[in-house]
Amino acid sequence: MTATPQVWKIASVTDAAHARAAVGQIATECQAPALERAGFLTALTARLRRCLDQGGQWELLLLHHRSNTAARDGRLEASLRPVNASAPAPDGDDAPLTCPLPHQPFTDPAPFRTLLPEALLRADEDTAAILRLLQEQERLVRLHREELHHTNQGVVALHSDLEAASLTQQDLLQAEQAARAEAERARRLLTFLGDASAAITVSLSPTTILRRLSDLLVPDYAAQLDVWLLDEDNDPGQRVGEHAAAAVAAARTGSPQHAAVHPGNLRGINDLPPSALCPETPLLAIPLSAHRLLGVLTLTAPGPQFDPDTCIMLVELARRVSIALDNARRFEQYRDTAETLQRAQLTDLPTVPGLLLAARYLPATLGLNIGGDWYDAFLQPDGSLLTVIGDVTGHGLRAAVVMGQLRTALRAYALEDTTPGEILTRLHRMVCHLQPELYATAMIARIRPGDPKVIWASAGHPPAMVRNEDGTVHVLSDKPGVMLGIPVTYTYADHTAQLPPGSSLMLYTDGLVERREHGVDPGIERLTHLLSALRTEELEHDLDTTAEALLKPLLPDSERDDDVCVLLCHALPPTKPDHTP
Repeated sequence: MTATPQVWKIASVTDAAHARAAVGQIATECQAPALERAGFLTALTARLRRCLDQGGQWELLLLHHRSNTAARDGRLEASLRPVNASAPAPDGDDAPLTCPLPHQPFTDPAPFRTLLPEALLRADEDTAAILRLLQEQERLVRLHREELHHTNQGVVALHSDLEAASLTQQDLLQAEQAARAEAERARRLLTFLGDASAAITVSLSPTTILRRLSDLLVPDYAAQLDVWLLDEDNDPGQRVGEHAAAAVAAARTGSPQHAAVHPGNLRGINDLPPSALCPETPLLAIPLSAHRLLGVLTLTAPGPQFDPDTCIMLVELARRVSIALDNARRFEQYRDTAETLQRAQLTDLPTVPGLLLAARYLPATLGLNIGGDWYDAFLQPDGSLLTVIGDVTGHGLRAAVVMGQLRTALRAYALEDTTPGEILTRLHRMVCHLQPELYATAMIARIRPGDPKVIWASAGHPPAMVRNEDGTVHVLSDKPGVMLGIPVTYTYADHTAQLPPGSSLMLYTDGLVERREHGVDPGIERLTHLLSALRTEELEHDLDTTAEALLKPLLPDSERDDDVCVLLCHALPPTKPDHTP
């Protein structure tokens, strides 16, 4: 909505001053904002000056535009035009000037007539309002600057705190990584110690133990390894020239020694000057002690020095190696004793007209499995030959001792001219009474020279075999009796087999045919084929050599986990001369 414009004639400076004062009064009374009012009046004054400079008569048109919806949306609009339409408007003065008016102006269309002094004073009021606004803005700017300064200080402090926190976090991360690396390293050392201990202690051979120790430590934990083993009566001070001084000191003191140019400061390890044998390389000498001093383990460092944690592991590993070596030596002594006792109780084969005899005993090579298998052959009062083969359950010295007891008792019972079944029956009662927790297998065969029959009885023993002269093999597969010592009352039966001249009887223990992965039956079948493949001429020419040849295909060349006994009897034809084995 637009009101009727107010018009001022401008022909002189006085007219321009009165018009400018009237417009200022309208803007002031209509409560135009001071800043917009000052800008509006300043622009109007500049235009009036340009009109006066151009000359002529001008008209100032003042219009008030009001919105239909709200009075506060009104505006004051001022424009200048020449009275003479042919005169041009000043440059840039074509567009009207506007100022917002929150309130309605006076409704009187008559032009305002304001005294110039009063207008001047009002101009000062506008200036004062502008100054107040500027002061307020300056105050706000100052407050904003102070706030910005404090904010900047806070940001700087925050950055400093963040940087300190970042450095602290980096330190903590590095400490955590170092702790994890140390824990992982300790875990690897403990894992290696456990695996190495298991690999070493599983063997009962000193040579194998030391070989595995070298394979485990070189080259990761030692550049070179040497083990000085002492004998039972060896003085550590006797062979000083052959070993490093650190090894001799370790043997004399029983404490680990470290020899290097610079002290190692290793926990629980004494420092010595560098070794004359290798002055540039650090040495670590660890005594191997169990119940007594067994020797010294000497290691050269894999790098410029020994790691402290690795040295702790090496000392502990040396202690476990000492126990393994001591157990291996005790086992060898025990095994040697058991084997010596076992062999001492085996019988020298008798000379029997018309018969060839050969026997073999092979001790077990694995563990303490030696002892318990035996063979025997002796003449009875009636001139017959009694052959025996047996196997006592268990191994070691006790099995060897019990085997000797059974052998002695069996010979005593055989003196009463009893049959093989009767001997086993009495032996069974004796074992049940004197050794209630011990069991044994045995087989007895009686051979009379010139008699083509053999009488035998078995107490749970693998079946014997008869090889005929034509190469056929007959397995004595009659059902055997129970094992000796089984807590039941039992009477063993006698069995009869043919043993004509030119045939052979073979008795053996289960170590010859039994294998854990295959059982007994495949071994018996293989033994049957091997026995059948023999030639009678070989048996009669050299029965001992034939027995050896028979065992080789059945027994591995490596270690055996059970004893083996074989007793081979060959009946000579009547036309053949008698032979002495």
